[in-house]
Amino acid sequence: MPVRPILRMGHPILRQVAAPLPKTAFGSAALMALITDMVDTLAEAGGIGLAAPQIGVSVRVAILQFRGGPTRYGHLEPMPLSVFVNPTISVLDPSTAGYWEGCLSVPGLRGLVERPQSIRVQARDPEGNPIDLIRSGFPATAFQHEFDHLDGVLYVDRLSDSRQLVFESELHHVLPDA
Repeated sequence: MPVRPILRMGHPILRQVAAPLPKTAFGSAALMALITDMVDTLAEAGGIGLAAPQIGVSVRVAILQFRGGPTRYGHLEPMPLSVFVNPTISVLDPSTAGYWEGCLSVPGLRGLVERPQSIRVQARDPEGNPIDLIRSGFPATAFQHEFDHLDGVLYVDRLSDSRQLVFESELHHVLPDA
């Protein structure tokens, strides 16, 4: 399937609340084609996640993958490429932590965003089977970031201080290990 262009901040689709996927679409060829396009697009662009609206399809589908190992966000446990349809998040603990987030739809920038660090993710897989996960730390942040796209929210909307938005090339000024 083709690698699709990733929409950038300013495109109106990125500000729409995406439509829930109807039960009749689970397991469909159209859903599988969308997921294949998303996987190919994410692989080409790099990153850890992608939401369908980022490639111009306003439905509640997102993919995430953690390669695992040491990262600037600490040690991550690997998570194979996973598809989340019609996901919801419940905050289990309102304690927050901040990470310097980036986004394929906001290229070249990073922003310090505080988010809850203990969440429950409930969704469906592409066949309609239930998914129920508990995540904490950076993975919790990553899930919230991707699922925000399904509500028309970008990480820049979550900045508490606009002075904490920097070009990636200048990140070393605020993060010496960057």
